[in-house]
Amino acid sequence: MSIVAVLRLPLAVDLSGFVQLLQRMHVPHRVSEEAGEQVLWVPDAISEDVRSLYERYPAGDPEHQLDIPAAHANIQRPGFVEQLRHSPVTALILLLSMIVGAVTLLGENLDTMHWLTFLEFRVVGEYIHFTPLADSLAAGQWWRLVTPMLIHFGILHLAMNGMWYWELGRRIESRQGSINLLGLTLLFSLVSNYAQYYYGGPTLFGGLSGVLYGLLGHCWIYQLLSPNPAYRLPRGVLVMMLVWLLLCMSGLISMIGFGEIANAAHVGGLLVGCLTGLLGGLYSRRRLSVQ
Repeated sequence: MSIVAVLRLPLAVDLSGFVQLLQRMHVPHRVSEEAGEQVLWVPDAISEDVRSLYERYPAGDPEHQLDIPAAHANIQRPGFVEQLRHSPVTALILLLSMIVGAVTLLGENLDTMHWLTFLEFRVVGEYIHFTPLADSLAAGQWWRLVTPMLIHFGILHLAMNGMWYWELGRRIESRQGSINLLGLTLLFSLVSNYAQYYYGGPTLFGGLSGVLYGLLGHCWIYQLLSPNPAYRLPRGVLVMMLVWLLLCMSGLISMIGFGEIANAAHVGGLLVGCLTGLLGGLYSRRRLSVQ
């Protein structure tokens, strides 16, 4: 099923009412921003119906379910492969995480894992000796600043982080583009990794969770300043993530057997994510106000 751009409108045009109408009618769609315009994408098979619907009800219709033909109203949402095609960076990060998980045996294979950790290390007997970060950087191993995000310790760790990155990453990629998602992912990884190193000292840590809290903070603040359906997270999701952060910081999660939690990485990611959301949201709102 091919996806086509059915509407291209200035950013100043409020599409929220019409998007809510499409959501209520279960019409598969997505909205992106390209070259200073907002673009509405729908399956090719119903593009003419959606275009006609917008001509009649550009602000939506709060009272009735409108009459897209029944044959089209039941079209399924884009399949998994179609979603992958429209979210290449999200898919790439998840694929790399799975490859690293397989190569490192989910944290069990130290011989391969030491190439990706924040600090290079070697095992001597029962002890781990870490190489100072400055020595690794002087040797050109700059990738270590971000690659810990690809390391996971256990299948549950990988599955949970992968699920949330799939959810949040696709939102940002559809709203701000693949390059911006890649840049934000690398930035959040850098800040959260360094925060954990600065606070916790030379230890083994890894995972996408610092990046996830960055993506969460970015969507949260951006949406407050420049509302858009792509960043409209259910309130329960935000509350759950923040409560989980507080529980981890309290030490309760570690006490009940979940292992050590990289709390500094979570907090660092959340703070820098709120900052990028603030800057991005203010910039988006300013662009809307001058058009």
